[in-house]
Amino acid sequence: MQVADALREDIKRMKPGDKLPSQRELTERFGFASQTVQNGLALLRSEGLVVSAGNLGNFVGDGTVPQADVRDEINEIRSLIQALAERVEALEERSAVSGA
Repeated sequence: MQVADALREDIKRMKPGDKLPSQRELTERFGFASQTVQNGLALLRSEGLVVSAGNLGNFVGDGTVPQADVRDEINEIRSLIQALAERVEALEERSAVSGA
């Protein structure tokens, strides 16, 4: 949510078709795992604020909400599961370090 909220503010100053920073740049900017950045971008895509062009990157959308199909929803669920798995792993690592 923090990634999406910050990018919404950036997008307000941009126009449709403008290119967003790369996922790597966003990961460095926010200090979150790449999956977390992907989740934020996915949320903005679902709102029509971001359009993904594959390897070309992400661009400011025109606010038109895309028609979701089952594959998109499955991919979003997979993305959320991956983010949760990363969080659990980080918590387990912290627990192991503090318990040692």
